[in-house]
Amino acid sequence: MTENVFADTSLDPRLIKALASMEISAPTEVQASVIPPALNGENLRISAQTGSGKTLAYLLPIAQSMLLTPPGRSEAMMALVLVPTRELARQVTKVARALLKFTSLQADAITGGADFKYQRAMLRKNPEIVVATPGRILEHCQRRSTDLADLRTLVLDEADRMLELGFREDVLELAALSDQRPQTLMLSATLGYRGLGALGRAVMSDAKTLETTPQRQVHEDIFHQRILADSPEHKDKLLLALLSTGENRRCLVFANKRRTADRLAGLLAHHRIKCSALHGELSTEERKAVVARFADNKLQALCASDVAARGLDVPGIDLVINYDVPHSGDDYVHRTGRTGRAGASGLAISLVDANEWNLMASIQRYLKTEFELRALPGLKARYSGPKKLKSSGKAASKGKKKSAAPRKKVRQRDRKNVGKPVRAGNTHNDGFAPLTKKPSGKDKD
Repeated sequence: MTENVFADTSLDPRLIKALASMEISAPTEVQASVIPPALNGENLRISAQTGSGKTLAYLLPIAQSMLLTPPGRSEAMMALVLVPTRELARQVTKVARALLKFTSLQADAITGGADFKYQRAMLRKNPEIVVATPGRILEHCQRRSTDLADLRTLVLDEADRMLELGFREDVLELAALSDQRPQTLMLSATLGYRGLGALGRAVMSDAKTLETTPQRQVHEDIFHQRILADSPEHKDKLLLALLSTGENRRCLVFANKRRTADRLAGLLAHHRIKCSALHGELSTEERKAVVARFADNKLQALCASDVAARGLDVPGIDLVINYDVPHSGDDYVHRTGRTGRAGASGLAISLVDANEWNLMASIQRYLKTEFELRALPGLKARYSGPKKLKSSGKAASKGKKKSAAPRKKVRQRDRKNVGKPVRAGNTHNDGFAPLTKKPSGKDKD
């Protein structure tokens, strides 16, 4: 059944021709699951793995529905795809344009960081599919550059990430702008993400849940390793050693902070390794230029924050290095999912210091796997891991230190006498005052 889904759904010949030009002859698992109910107009909650083909899973039904639209319909925007990052917006738009290649339908991206007036002019041409970040498209709606009155389909791609980035209110406001409730497709790495259920209930009703390969399952084409490190300086040496072999044509280096990504790009450039940084502080044009240079093999390495973990689809990435261990298992999967795509094999290496051991252990437990321990010649860490481990793989605590004996409290009425000599007959002392002699007869004068 899976092999014949495209034929069984009677897709428009122009779409089938476009799929052939994209060298796609059979649907992936998520496409086979999503396309039939989406074509029937059902609301869907979809859990799908990164790199599973989920973009085409929702674009194909959208395009098919539009091609069947009778003449005379409004030319306003008919499908809105909301995404969390500019990179993902560009990637989805690229796939949409390839799919619509032999049709008259248009797809455009509307994201922050780009010229507002240019985008307004683009929206006046009424593209049928708009791929946008929530904040910028909401701004266009508020300024009446466009409207969602005739919106037929609303897609929330990587809805968990949009919640994480604080886009919940923007998404709800956008969903309320349509005169009629559009068909809604919500995609997420995991449907159990906090707040995702409430968001789904707010924007759609009677939704069908589709879960394909569990997100936490390790990608079978990616080999996972860990290298222990003693300090940031040691990590720098390890990173340089990994990239100086010349074995890897394209490498992604992930850091948890933007300033770390910038510092690493400078470090690698100093050692004559062609690289650049990619993070949210760059303008849209700067980010596009960096990704284009990376895709054209003009850069060996890209030092990125997590903004590049979602939406960056550059073929031939051989190696992903986690300079900083990510904060969650889902973030790890998204980062490492940039390699080992389309049947190719990939390598993911995490540099782990003592402070990151428990993070790494949590990720291994979440993914139900263990990363291979590796050491580089001449750079083996003095740190060899915790001496004692819990059953979870985390470091066992050393136990509580014995507390010092409590200090004796000074009564309130005695505080004013602290430091003063104690006179004979003074019974209010703490037992540590010096003994005083009773006055003798010789002392009476």
